[in-house]
Amino acid sequence: MIRTAEKIRKGKYYLLHLHIMRKIPFIVPLLAFTFMVNPPAFSQQVSDDGLNQQVNKMGQALFYVGQYYLDSINREKVVDGMMKTLVDQLDPHSTYIPADEVKAMNEPLEGNFEGIGIEFAIIRDTLVVVNPIAGAPSESVGIRADDRIIAVDDKEISSPDLNNQQVYDLLRGPKGSRVGLSVLRRGEPAPLYFEVVRDKIPINSIDASYWAAPGIMYIKLNKFALTTQEEFIEAFRGIEQMPEGLILDLQGNGGGFLGAAVFLAEQFLQKGELVLFTEGGKMQRRDVPASGMGFFVNTPVVVLIDERSASASEIVAGAIQDWDRGRIVGRRSFGKGLVQQSFPLNDGSELRLTVARYHTPSGRVIQSPYEMGEKDLYYRDFLERYERGESYHADSIQIPDSLAFRTLKENRIVYGGGGIMPDIFVPADTTYYSEFYIQLARRGIVNAFINDFLDSKRDELSHRYDSFEAFDKGMTIDDVPFTGLLEYAQKEGIVPGEGDLALSEKHIRMQLKGLIASRLFGQGCFYRVINPLLPEYRKALEVMSEML
Repeated sequence: MIRTAEKIRKGKYYLLHLHIMRKIPFIVPLLAFTFMVNPPAFSQQVSDDGLNQQVNKMGQALFYVGQYYLDSINREKVVDGMMKTLVDQLDPHSTYIPADEVKAMNEPLEGNFEGIGIEFAIIRDTLVVVNPIAGAPSESVGIRADDRIIAVDDKEISSPDLNNQQVYDLLRGPKGSRVGLSVLRRGEPAPLYFEVVRDKIPINSIDASYWAAPGIMYIKLNKFALTTQEEFIEAFRGIEQMPEGLILDLQGNGGGFLGAAVFLAEQFLQKGELVLFTEGGKMQRRDVPASGMGFFVNTPVVVLIDERSASASEIVAGAIQDWDRGRIVGRRSFGKGLVQQSFPLNDGSELRLTVARYHTPSGRVIQSPYEMGEKDLYYRDFLERYERGESYHADSIQIPDSLAFRTLKENRIVYGGGGIMPDIFVPADTTYYSEFYIQLARRGIVNAFINDFLDSKRDELSHRYDSFEAFDKGMTIDDVPFTGLLEYAQKEGIVPGEGDLALSEKHIRMQLKGLIASRLFGQGCFYRVINPLLPEYRKALEVMSEML
């Protein structure tokens, strides 16, 4: 059963929470929420004569193969293959996790590993990047969602036998070690090559928290982790006054633990107001109400989302939108609204089955449509959103009136059936993407240059600027080492083409400044530098100013 939100606030996450979901062939697609309960004993469940017959049939087949087949077989591998075939016939988020992968699947939320930092999938024997983890080395060099990694250190890896553990073994490694990736990317005629320096994968769920404007606090969350509640409270510790308005940035946030999502949503809701409810074919409706212990129940809030915001992010955005507690700004979210229950198996493996859907307080289903057993089509439809122009034109999204709902206080129209639709649409900004900029990002040139630059300049800059505020005021974009970057890039065979600098120079200069700030004063300072360039951020400030 679901614990109340009040108990979740006290840290009792053991019955209902979100896990990183992984499936075969789709592995670590998004952070999805899961019931962790003790299922009835297997003998109690297998009471149906038809089911008994099928279970016995499989047992007989394995017995005959083991006893009479002419060659020896790896029975564990055979059974794992059968389990994978089974879940492949179900919905996109039911999954089987072999015993040797159960522990590893929780590590991204806990952050206790070193590697390149990607959420990935194995689709049609190929390793596909679902998302580069925010702040991780893969993001720094320009690895993108939907990139196909076909070779690691010049060794081709696409294979019917490719599995989770092989990917972990290939991509994880000691901090500072290098790995070369050959990548297929849509629109590129030939494979791209990236060199990635492994690092500690970020464990903090809050990337940045700062005053965006007088009275307006900005907070960026990259995931909903076990530490989110503590981090959120810590963000306000020591401030002289509580904010008059909050900008909550959930762009790129794939989800995480439900307890953290409920905690965050109820910061803005009155006691008893519904955060979400779940129900399914064999699961009775379960409500999760707000505890009434929120700090910001009367504080205006703007939530930023995009196409990579999913699951727990959609729970928070949906609750705030349905109760008319704020405005949602950005682009349509992913649409992950299925509830999984974890069933431990006798060898330490786990079967995670979809048992219910979650609904926003108004009753909306956020889950995107899917067909049973058609996982490739499900994820292909998500990628085709870009081809339909959804990232750039709000009117490219066609949702039938049958999926229209009303918000609970202002009676505004909102939509279900596939993600959270923002109240204010902001198109993706690619105006600064020149070929020179893309090559710099792809090869990790800017990060590599800044590392070298700070090797010799860190002490000087640290003495010159004793705080971020002094740095931000004292180092203008004209002062950043842009000429040095051009020279560094030229040595690597990368030179700007005609018109490239006209498109990209300002953004590259701001990126240089942001990276220097992050190295000197912490990761959050990168966002303090770069955010004012971003249209989503500027729109959020504009909307918040209108709300105050």
